[in-house]
Amino acid sequence: MNLLSQRLECCDICPRNCRLNRLKGEIGYCGGGKDLMVFTAFLHCGEEPAISGPGGSGTIFFSGCNLKCLYCQNYEFSQLKKGKPTSPEGLAKIMLGLQKDGADNINLVTPTHFLPQILGALSLAIKGGLTIPIVYNTSGYEKKKVIEQLAGIIDIYLTDLRYLNPALAKKYSSAQDYPQVACESIKEMYRQCPDPEWDADMLKKGLIIRHLALPGYLQESKNILTWIKENTPKALPSVLSQYQPYFKANDFPEINRRLSKAEYTEIKKLVEELEIDGGWMQEYNSREDLAGVHFKPDSK
Repeated sequence: MNLLSQRLECCDICPRNCRLNRLKGEIGYCGGGKDLMVFTAFLHCGEEPAISGPGGSGTIFFSGCNLKCLYCQNYEFSQLKKGKPTSPEGLAKIMLGLQKDGADNINLVTPTHFLPQILGALSLAIKGGLTIPIVYNTSGYEKKKVIEQLAGIIDIYLTDLRYLNPALAKKYSSAQDYPQVACESIKEMYRQCPDPEWDADMLKKGLIIRHLALPGYLQESKNILTWIKENTPKALPSVLSQYQPYFKANDFPEINRRLSKAEYTEIKKLVEELEIDGGWMQEYNSREDLAGVHFKPDSK
């Protein structure tokens, strides 16, 4: 049993600090109980180019989430919690199967609330021959102390940085403390992975920071990109323009629309002004998950 497993008895793995006994079947804010839940697993070719190579990223989507984003495009399994109970042994088989199918890495999407079970599965998978990089794909709503325990286990951190304004974090994701805890956890991720390590065009170790630009909040995007430049200068930013008013967003007129071309142009201009090295910016109105263009393709 890993150290995090003990915390399920009075769960405080994430900043919600529910302190429920998940080992006895109590369900936390995230929707997680004793058993980990997997929605789907497949070779994903629409992630950032550095992790979605010829083989695709071996992506595993877990059910539930510790955020309540009103615009979540994955609400079917993050908010409605659809998924299938899976044992650590079963998850290890999924990982090994993805590697056998040619995956470039194992991409754990929204893993926080199932970390104890995932670490158990990962141990089994490594014993079974898993050798490809592990990607920790998170909303950023993490405890720094928990991220510290992942040092030497996670190869690539792929984190969101959604807000720096607590009022926006509370309004749209029910997490007023998101800016503080996300910035703290991202700094720890950066401490562990300060310099990107490459094998040709594929990232083997490093930190990617995603930012989904919200319509009407251009200044927030500017503040976030500036924070990334100042605090994690060697991280790889990934600016997403794919926002659409999913889930409950149509109840909020100010975000019930796509990003405008003018807003996109302003964000792109800021990226150029900040002289951000590396990373990607999604093309405007891209139909692909991440049809991004490099800020500086030859920056590696």
